[in-house]
Amino acid sequence: MVNIFGKSKQVITLKDYNKIWTRFCFLDESGSLVDVKDPFFTIGFIKCSQPYYINSKILYERQKNNFYDEIKFNKLSRRSLDFAKRIIDIYFSTESLYFNSYTLYKDGKYFNNTFGGDPWRAYEDISIRVLKSATTTDDEILIVIADHVTAPRYVKFEVNVKYKINTELQRLAIAGVCRIDSKANDLLQLTDLIVGAINYDLKLSTGIIQRGDKYKRRFLEHLKSKLGVSHFLDGNGFKGQGFDIFIDKDAKERLPLVFPEKEEEKEKEQSS
Repeated sequence: MVNIFGKSKQVITLKDYNKIWTRFCFLDESGSLVDVKDPFFTIGFIKCSQPYYINSKILYERQKNNFYDEIKFNKLSRRSLDFAKRIIDIYFSTESLYFNSYTLYKDGKYFNNTFGGDPWRAYEDISIRVLKSATTTDDEILIVIADHVTAPRYVKFEVNVKYKINTELQRLAIAGVCRIDSKANDLLQLTDLIVGAINYDLKLSTGIIQRGDKYKRRFLEHLKSKLGVSHFLDGNGFKGQGFDIFIDKDAKERLPLVFPEKEEEKEKEQSS
């Protein structure tokens, strides 16, 4: 006997299939949970029903530009910047895409009180938290494609994420979790660009990075211009245009907050 959408059934039929939304989540992270010099850690995902539509656009762009390198935020360069910006333009021109992310401040009270310095527990729990935000309706089943992360043998990320979310929600919310090398998937690479830009903006805003890399800054400004946001720390993230970017409130404890263009505006006002 199967319970589906509140009704007990002997067999799930094609009629039931037509009532179910199956969506893919392409999940990636930015930052390190073990590097003490890297205080911010972001996990995010792109959610969509039909990856074909955006994948085909990206593939066309690759073929047109004869560009087949892996796109990663930390490897942005003169050669890859324009293509990366074009990929973001493609994202915003494609319908029915959603992005969710959660940024943790590792020096904050929440991280230390909740996870006690266990990075793998934190990685798993934050992934569960952000994926649960995607399970918006009972008729939605998610398939999670996550970037491969080298982990100790005792870490069973794929098994635990599926089991814990389905158990907590008491339904089949996650059909399965599979981790693959991001080199093999353009949507994982696109997720990497977005979460990498979020983390980079926080580092710039808190003075961890001063001027930074010009290609990363140009990509970051392109993304923020698309969203119409100045800084992600201004309001603990951003919500709108299918984006839900959440920044741990403890992140504002990382002082000083340094917004370079605002400082430049002040200097101009004082000299005029």
